[in-house]
Amino acid sequence: MNMIKPLKQNAINAILSEYEKAIAELIRVIEPITNDTLTAIVDANTTNPECKSIQAILTHVVSSGYSYCIYIQQLKNKEAKRPPKFDRLSASEYIEDLKSVVKFTYDTFSNIEDHEIEVFDSNRKIKTAWGQVYDIEQMMEHAIVHILRHRRQIEKFKGDFGQ
Repeated sequence: MNMIKPLKQNAINAILSEYEKAIAELIRVIEPITNDTLTAIVDANTTNPECKSIQAILTHVVSSGYSYCIYIQQLKNKEAKRPPKFDRLSASEYIEDLKSVVKFTYDTFSNIEDHEIEVFDSNRKIKTAWGQVYDIEQMMEHAIVHILRHRRQIEKFKGDFGQ
């Protein structure tokens, strides 16, 4: 995909490159998904509404991508707000959303230096809504693995549909 010109820092470049790679892999997995498969209930037994359909998973992944950036932005600007969630009706719409998340992530890092991403003082870390405490580097490592886990989940569901 490599949509964005790399920033000058090495650690940040590495993190953003791996994040973009994870999203590119997810895009390759969802490109061929039909609209019917996208919206079909794939796990009727789950108690997590964000995992009932591929559509719900992708809405969650996109929303989370923005959330990670907002958490990081709020270290410097407490007023930063997360964009609203939107369910989409096609894989192509989610692909555009994922590309927008990549751009938003690069924009978020445009004023962050390598030395700012790892901190040991817990008062300077990000406190998440789900109870974890991260520095910027840990937040992005979580963001990368989050995409990988949901990509794997979608691959399984696609197999269940014979796609």
